[in-house]
Amino acid sequence: MEMKNKYLTMLAKEYPTIGATTSEIINLEAIMNLPKATEHFVSDIHGEYDAFQHVLRNGSGNIKEKIGEMFTDRLTQKEMNALATVIYYPEEKTEDIVESFETQEEVHEWYRITISRLIELCRFVGSKYTQSKVRKAMPEEFSYITEELLFKDGTFTNKDEYYSEIIDSIISLDRGKEYVAALAYLIQRLVVDHLHVVGDIYDRGPYPDKIIDTLIRHHSVDIQWGNHDILWMGAASGSEVCMANVIRISARYNNLDILEESYGISLRYLSNFAEATYTGDPDSCFAPKIHPEDSILKEEIIQNTKIHQAIAIIQFKLEAAIIERHPEFQMSHRLLLNQIDYEKGTITIKGKEYPLLSNQFPTIDPNDPYTLTEEEKTIVAKLKEGFKNSGKLQKHISYLINKGSMYLTYNDNLLFHGCIPLNEDGSFMGMEIRGKYVYGKSLLDKFEDAVRKGFLYQNRSNNNKYLDLVWYLWTGPVSSLFGKDQMTTFERYYVEDKACHEEKKNAYYRMRNEVETCENILAEFGLDPAKGHIINGHTPVKEKRGEDPIKADGRMLVIDGGFSKAYQGTTGLAGYTLLYNSFGMVLVSHQPFTSPQEAIENEIDIVSTRRVVDKELERKKVKETDIGLKLQSQVCDLKELLEAYRNGDIPENGRTSFI
Repeated sequence: MEMKNKYLTMLAKEYPTIGATTSEIINLEAIMNLPKATEHFVSDIHGEYDAFQHVLRNGSGNIKEKIGEMFTDRLTQKEMNALATVIYYPEEKTEDIVESFETQEEVHEWYRITISRLIELCRFVGSKYTQSKVRKAMPEEFSYITEELLFKDGTFTNKDEYYSEIIDSIISLDRGKEYVAALAYLIQRLVVDHLHVVGDIYDRGPYPDKIIDTLIRHHSVDIQWGNHDILWMGAASGSEVCMANVIRISARYNNLDILEESYGISLRYLSNFAEATYTGDPDSCFAPKIHPEDSILKEEIIQNTKIHQAIAIIQFKLEAAIIERHPEFQMSHRLLLNQIDYEKGTITIKGKEYPLLSNQFPTIDPNDPYTLTEEEKTIVAKLKEGFKNSGKLQKHISYLINKGSMYLTYNDNLLFHGCIPLNEDGSFMGMEIRGKYVYGKSLLDKFEDAVRKGFLYQNRSNNNKYLDLVWYLWTGPVSSLFGKDQMTTFERYYVEDKACHEEKKNAYYRMRNEVETCENILAEFGLDPAKGHIINGHTPVKEKRGEDPIKADGRMLVIDGGFSKAYQGTTGLAGYTLLYNSFGMVLVSHQPFTSPQEAIENEIDIVSTRRVVDKELERKKVKETDIGLKLQSQVCDLKELLEAYRNGDIPENGRTSFI
């Protein structure tokens, strides 16, 4: 009771009178009866900034849908496409259109018509929010005039000339382009209220840094960490083996610029060492993967090949120390350098001998294969210093730590990137972490704790106990982000026999098709199995082979975004995103994105197909969401405060006393 009174006393400072308290109760109860706002789910962006930007700008087709609802009977398809492109790329498209006109009168007329249409659309997409929320979303420079135009009363015509004059003044003062952009970004902002990024911002594509900068500016977002994100998070936290993996993957996909140019991490020592130590055969398995659209000099391919091989060997050596430190990881079978016969050029794996594709191991002592040479130690130290001293990288990883998590429960949905590890009988697979056996939700909680502490304690001497587990998340058999029994990186480089390349998927990936499995997982995370969904990324859906992203009668939705060009030949499309609004869930499949230039010049949008997943029988309201539960809790507290005022238990601070 004492704690409750203290809380009410503190609440009274914010709502000091009966009038202020009742006003807020009325406000909150009204908000709870508004329609549920739209959530947008994306996954597996993999550095593809342009495609990601376009999907954000068009709201996975949501903006074009709204344009169709508003203007189908008044505009042609060409006019609607043009309006959509103006909203997606307002500055660029406006400039193109204005330059095409011959007279100033044509320019003024286009601005007048376009601004009127944008205001009308803005009013429509903002209709399910409070005026206060729409007002806060407005760009500051134009907030007053936008508020006047958006909230005008259409019943009376007394102010028609006033509204027309506002638009004419904007145009005559040469602010038309800026105002079109302000309205376009406001529409983008209102069409999607909250963004979920279900993992894998990093690797393969060239601009993960630009994607994170975009997310930092976003008004409302959460992130579930992916396996590739974890590598970068571990590297920034000081994990040498995560760092080696990051560099190896960047070299493999011809993407070392992200390290040097975007994050300012010097590779000079590594490059010089690789140049002097390895041959760099451009036909070897260490040659970078080059996309057909990319142009690259042969000399650059050779250099990347050498760097790739040098860092791969360093990685294999560094991994051994962790495996030996942690017998509970049960990964001793991944110690392969001591299984090589360096004279014969063969390796023994699971009792069978295989010839090696390359027998070039200039830095390995066959009698002590896992020890770094002095040069390799110096390189690792320099690289580690570079990762830890990159201000931009540290800022980005700090953002991922603060905004991200291993999983999220949100509005009856469970979001995670990889899997919930299962045994073959469907029970939760677990492992020992610091003396305690954990599985299911507790397993992911332990992983998350290690990731956070690994970053926060990066300068402590005993940080290895956290960072080793971060690396395990990348490659371990009970990792919820990896989901396979082993990662056969060495075999894929050095052994031709594909039987050695096999990485057996966790039983989860087979059993997630079953309703019972999904319901058990939902219950484990405290959600109602009857109405919850699992929203999962990580694995590309091979649609052209007949795979369905909707599994277990709609309980499971796999939305790997397919942004990465490396996957699109296998999947047959550019992946999926998901929209969840007051009417239900819609899965959106996308064809590959070409370029912003083509979208602007030719008004070509991503071709998207919408598929209803789960339709609400009655339109869902805010009070039925997680935010609604919080608002309801606030209303209960405010009603207690109101009762305390009326009973005289707490005096109204606004009262004036006269003597």
